[in-house]
Amino acid sequence: MAIDAAGTQHARAGEGARIVCLVPSVTELLCSLGLAEQIVGRTGFCIHPWETVRSIPKVGGTKDVRLDRVRALAPTHVIVNVDENLRETAEALAEFVPHVVVTHPQAPRDNLALYRLLGAIFGREGEAESLCEAFEAAYARATGVTRPRRDVLYLIWREPWMTVAPETYISQTLALFNWRTLPASASERYPEVALEAFAGRVERVLLSSEPYHFHERHIEEIAALVGGAEVSLIDGEMTSWYGSRAIAGLDYLADYVAPAALG
Repeated sequence: MAIDAAGTQHARAGEGARIVCLVPSVTELLCSLGLAEQIVGRTGFCIHPWETVRSIPKVGGTKDVRLDRVRALAPTHVIVNVDENLRETAEALAEFVPHVVVTHPQAPRDNLALYRLLGAIFGREGEAESLCEAFEAAYARATGVTRPRRDVLYLIWREPWMTVAPETYISQTLALFNWRTLPASASERYPEVALEAFAGRVERVLLSSEPYHFHERHIEEIAALVGGAEVSLIDGEMTSWYGSRAIAGLDYLADYVAPAALG
């Protein structure tokens, strides 16, 4: 039996499992595990690997799932995430889907349990262990260098400005490279902030490519509001996507932070 993030035990699925995945990074992970042919539905944000998923029917977005479309696909399993999907969506799905698998990685090493959870449910234990080995190697590369601490502000939204709390996956991933996200504490996982409050307090402002897609044109605007900070774009998939992309993400971040570490 495999136990998901909600504490639900899941028996091994049969060969005929039909999967709807409502988590973009997990859709990619399922493909990495060799399960692409069993994915019968995805969200519009599930875009990797594109050549594989492009023909899979869409069931809406992560927050606006079309329950009627899911029902029509007759899935045996739906995969959801605590942060990315609404609780009421998961509860509604549980009324007609035999197995709702809840995921909630909160730190990089949680990927190991995620690989093994899905590997165990869908009979891909060997593939899961191969991913674990690749992750451990990338993790060792990422943490094998001593880096100075940097205080950073990681922006995920504009109007209003929003950032990440320290306990989020993004913040915990950046912490591996000794980049501490501010604010140091928050009552919400993705709090609204006033940029002027960080002037002189952070060395870097990181503008994510998702969920809001920041562009070069935003750099000057934000630099004027957060005085004294270097402002740069960052690939949000490499910082926020767990699953198989987390392996490449660790190597990406090691290269990304290298110039700052030398400065």
